[in-house]
Amino acid sequence: MLRLPPFRYHRPGTVEEAISLLARFGEDALPIAGGTDLMPNMKHRLFTPAHVVSLNGIAAMRGIGAVNGPPPASGNGRVSRAADRHLRIGALETLADVSRHPLVRHHLTGLADAAGLVAGPQLRNMGTIGGNVCLDTRCTYYNQTEFWRDALGYCLKKDGTVCHVTRVGRKCVAAHSADTPPNLIALDAMLTLAGPDGTREITAADFFVTDGIWNTRRARDEILTEIRIPIVERRRSAYRKLRQRHSIDFPLLSVAVVADFADDETVAGLAGVVSALGARPRVLAGWGEMAAGERLSGDLIEALAGRAWSQCRPLDNIIVDPEWRRAMVPVYVRRALGEVAGGGGLREGAGE
Repeated sequence: MLRLPPFRYHRPGTVEEAISLLARFGEDALPIAGGTDLMPNMKHRLFTPAHVVSLNGIAAMRGIGAVNGPPPASGNGRVSRAADRHLRIGALETLADVSRHPLVRHHLTGLADAAGLVAGPQLRNMGTIGGNVCLDTRCTYYNQTEFWRDALGYCLKKDGTVCHVTRVGRKCVAAHSADTPPNLIALDAMLTLAGPDGTREITAADFFVTDGIWNTRRARDEILTEIRIPIVERRRSAYRKLRQRHSIDFPLLSVAVVADFADDETVAGLAGVVSALGARPRVLAGWGEMAAGERLSGDLIEALAGRAWSQCRPLDNIIVDPEWRRAMVPVYVRRALGEVAGGGGLREGAGE
């Protein structure tokens, strides 16, 4: 039986108290929300904090609602942002609640679908959207027991000096495996981080980096407190996820698509993001220029799918053939684009 290492549990009631504890204990402390990823990793001795700081008692980090006012600051620049409202999602909202919330389902269908496809229902009832955004990267050679990793000689991400995927020790290429971030990037979401020096905002597009060891710009003593997403009229979104077992598995490939349409149903803006292929989600380049002013028809969808295939090079960091995963890129891109083209990515009848 895998057992947790010993640690002291803290339950602050405010963001300020949580930040103070993280600053006080430094590298010996880790924050925890739902714990659906951190707890297994602690059992595998991938993390052995002496102090675990629970965020679940912080009421200010909960809630979902539309907020009037100017939209968040500029994001990836590939999608129209003619919005005077945005949707605020507290980082402690569970994935189950995000997936079911009427405002999320109406305005951000792809995000709702992504949250509803994470793991299984028990984990979605515990796991939070903030935890999913900050999810640790995964790799065949990393997410194993300490005994297994010791027998291999460990890896660059934890206790070793060589990446067993690339066979060199310069850079970790563990895969980004969270479902919600590709959608947040395509939706131009803004993330709010709180730390010892106050709060700061960063776009979801800028939040992730290519280092598989620590693939976000969040400092270790910072906390993700909320997510804000522009509400844009005539916007449709979709999400597609490739996995071995449809009930529980992490993605082998994920595709998020967000399209803005003019009154005549031509494309005013288009963003596509793929993930699970490398250490961070990848924005598909050139989509906006290809689709601008065009109808999202079969020929255009085929061209966009082909362009996506040419930009994707999966690594051998998951126990599935990388060439097969690459072959699935245009398949899943077509499905996501077909949904937004048909209007399936905009749900009607949701309440305000």
